[in-house]
Amino acid sequence: MSVQSIWRTGSWRSLIVVLALASGPAFAAGRNGSAETAPQNTHTRVYGGGWECDRGYREVDRSCVAIVLPPDAYLDAFGRGWECNRGYERNDNRTCAKIELPPNAFLHSKGNDWQCGRGYRKIDRVCVAIEVPENAYLDASGDRWECERGFRVRGGTCERLEIPENGYIGITGDRWDCDRGYQKRDASCVEVVLPSHGYLDYSGRDWDCERGFQKARGECLALQVPMNAHLDSSGNRWSCDPGYGKQGETCTPDERREP
Repeated sequence: MSVQSIWRTGSWRSLIVVLALASGPAFAAGRNGSAETAPQNTHTRVYGGGWECDRGYREVDRSCVAIVLPPDAYLDAFGRGWECNRGYERNDNRTCAKIELPPNAFLHSKGNDWQCGRGYRKIDRVCVAIEVPENAYLDASGDRWECERGFRVRGGTCERLEIPENGYIGITGDRWDCDRGYQKRDASCVEVVLPSHGYLDYSGRDWDCERGFQKARGECLALQVPMNAHLDSSGNRWSCDPGYGKQGETCTPDERREP
């Protein structure tokens, strides 16, 4: 095709696109100096440009060397190293050694180590049976024991709780508490004595004073509320009204107040 016909038919536009694409690397090389030649077993990085080794190879001195898998191993998720198959463990970081399971043991979820079955405890490289004393049970982990409710650990045994009158087994099951209206004193539960105008507090093991009274010296004493004051939210203390300040046991006009 002659130059005139190319120009006349518009084919020159397609020709320019093809030439530009073909000469792109040359332009890049001219702009950056000399373009680096990628070694074998590589591919272009998704981000940042340049190259990286294919899966199953790792970079050594600007080249990609094949990863040698020992027996019973596989490439890791990144393809840059290896892991041992389930039931094997790394040996000196060069080989995979078979895991020898002692009696009453099993491989744990990752498969590269073992643990003892329920009722056994790992000691060195063996599983030793756990001796559960009377009135005890294996806990959720299965490798230790706890006392039943109403008993507490005493050495390697479970000792029954001695619960006094007006007492009960606590939430944890290995201690006792006193009923509401009683409080601990040594190994017994003694009744909480309420003074006049007193009542049991939220715990049930102590007392507070009614509104308008103040706790003092084991009694509930009536509050003396001065003029220009009021009971505060607790009901057991007083505060000065707005515009007044506390001075001793009285409320005086606040000098900072604007006239």
